[in-house]
Amino acid sequence: MGIRIDSLRCSLIAIPLLILASSFHSASAGPCEVSYFNGRQIFNFSLTAPIAGFPHGVLSEDGFYKVAENESVLWFQLCDGMIFNHDPPRCVGCQDCGGPSHCGSGCSALVANNIGGYDVCSTIGSVSSTSAEIMDEQNPQKGVIVKISSLDTKENCSLSVSVICNSSGLTGPLGLQKSGTCDYAAVLQHPSGCATVVSVHGKGLGWFATLIIIVLCVFGAYMLAGAVYRHFFLGIRGFYVMPNLDFWITLPQRTQGFFTSLVRRFRGPTESYRDSYSPVNF
Repeated sequence: MGIRIDSLRCSLIAIPLLILASSFHSASAGPCEVSYFNGRQIFNFSLTAPIAGFPHGVLSEDGFYKVAENESVLWFQLCDGMIFNHDPPRCVGCQDCGGPSHCGSGCSALVANNIGGYDVCSTIGSVSSTSAEIMDEQNPQKGVIVKISSLDTKENCSLSVSVICNSSGLTGPLGLQKSGTCDYAAVLQHPSGCATVVSVHGKGLGWFATLIIIVLCVFGAYMLAGAVYRHFFLGIRGFYVMPNLDFWITLPQRTQGFFTSLVRRFRGPTESYRDSYSPVNF
């Protein structure tokens, strides 16, 4: 009997821990993974997942993308750091992005502007400063926007790449646009910008099911916290570690009594009750 109680106690403690671990795993998705729920369907984007013809997803097979407009040249890699096996950037100011000997390596985006006849580089950001979001909530299948921002407080640069769904293949990058002093935008058409759609039948969980889940979670947290407190601080062992044990033991009887009185109230007095008070003929 003691073994069964200890096993039950371990199970009650282990199950919430497993739930917390799975929640943490779900929350630690990469910066290029986006899920959007519009009430009927779930749109999942995984830009780095391998697909037909693109084993590394949206990542460039060359190690970088390159786009030029006017006197600006932009190199970037989505969801990863850039790698240059050929045609590396040749500009001044690569200290934060690979240094003079490996200019462009390591960071996620680098831009060069011709200033006074010299190409001067500005580091835009790295993988740690990359985020992604849905492009259009009214049309979730359109694609996602990947944003790379600079962590340098001296020069706040940013890059927004619109990854538009194009199931036929890769097109771009196109249309390098500059706004402000160091904010850039480009467009990339890629199959990785197409969502995996999961249909949800009905209207989802609904408010009642959500309420039940919240109540169960609060109840589980209460039981776990109470058991831990009674075990480690009060020194209680075995089955008695459960908080308010007397209440839970008598709960089935209380519930039965409540439903019995409720049934009697709606059904009226029973047959035996009426017989005991039958009218008397004089």
